[in-house]
Amino acid sequence: MANIKTYNHGLPWEDEHGIAQGYCVNGTIYISGQFSHDIQGTFVGEGDIEVQTRQTLENLDRVLAGFGATRSNIAEMEIFLSNPQELKNASVFSRSMWATIDQPVPSLVCRVWHFLIS
Repeated sequence: MANIKTYNHGLPWEDEHGIAQGYCVNGTIYISGQFSHDIQGTFVGEGDIEVQTRQTLENLDRVLAGFGATRSNIAEMEIFLSNPQELKNASVFSRSMWATIDQPVPSLVCRVWHFLIS
């Protein structure tokens, strides 16, 4: 039988839409897409990819901490953007967030999706 744990930020829309921010199944953590919202659920950083990325990674850190993990446990990460001009900035900034971890940056994939809401 699988050992399954979930994590949520405690925001109303998680229950309303049946969303879990993360699942841990038999010791492997799967994290859903994180957004640039604060702990009250208010979106921050409109028009500023660095603020959005920082907040999104802070949300990621909370999910990881909920399972007793840190960014050093990440093997692969995907970034989805709606603005292709932000691809370089998001990639550089995201990689800089690993500068304090004494190990290689995880596999990082950036995807630009023009149909995302911007």
